[in-house]
Amino acid sequence: MMNVRRVLKRIHVVSTLWFMVCVGYVLAMALHQAGFRWWVIFSFSGHSALFIFLLISLYLFTMFGAAGKGQETGVEHPLTGTGPYLTFYVSAPLFGALAGAAAMSGETRITQFLSGVALGTLGTTALMWVIVDPLTSVLETLTPAARKHRGRRLAAARAERKKREHDREELLARVSAQQEEDRHRWQALMMGEAEKLAALLKANRADFEQAERQAVDMGVRAWRIGGLNCMRQLRDMAVDLYKDKYKNLMVVDYISVWWDGIGSWRSRTVG
Repeated sequence: MMNVRRVLKRIHVVSTLWFMVCVGYVLAMALHQAGFRWWVIFSFSGHSALFIFLLISLYLFTMFGAAGKGQETGVEHPLTGTGPYLTFYVSAPLFGALAGAAAMSGETRITQFLSGVALGTLGTTALMWVIVDPLTSVLETLTPAARKHRGRRLAAARAERKKREHDREELLARVSAQQEEDRHRWQALMMGEAEKLAALLKANRADFEQAERQAVDMGVRAWRIGGLNCMRQLRDMAVDLYKDKYKNLMVVDYISVWWDGIGSWRSRTVG
């Protein structure tokens, strides 16, 4: 199956490139017949070719993406999902070129012959891609079997989406519960450390270096216990204790500076 899809994609690329060439040829000949010089036509064609290439690339991406879902919607598209139909669909520009060549087989003028081939390509491609395929696809979806299968498929997709949402909510709830449990455990475990750390915030200049060493040791222990979250909780506990004990709402946050470089702690991560 993968080999068939790969062949279809390659045929589609070739057909689409040929379709672009035919579009460019028809436009160039129309402009030339309207009186434009070739250097103007070539200049215009360069920008037009890029624009057409982008549009065709978008179309190919959409087509290949839809082809990847063929197994899921095969019952809904019993004709357009078959190999022969897909082969004819992707080869429409090439069949159009053959039809145009057959129609112009008696033409001796090369420009007229090429124009016939190009117009055959454009006409067949437009008929197949713009009219026949969309109309056939719509008619397929109107059959009872297609409607029933589509209903089951959409119901299964909704159920799968709800299951993913439920699993995500359960995961978030477990993570939140685990974080709350860690906060309670760390609070009981580090209350003494928080009181000592709060007292270090009152250190004077003479004791500042010793206070920094002690604070660093506490930060390292907190990092080993619970990482960055544990360090943040210890710091917040110390600041709250300092404010409550000394009745001072203005706190110089030495702790964030002292702990800079411990684990993943950075002084700028805490305001």
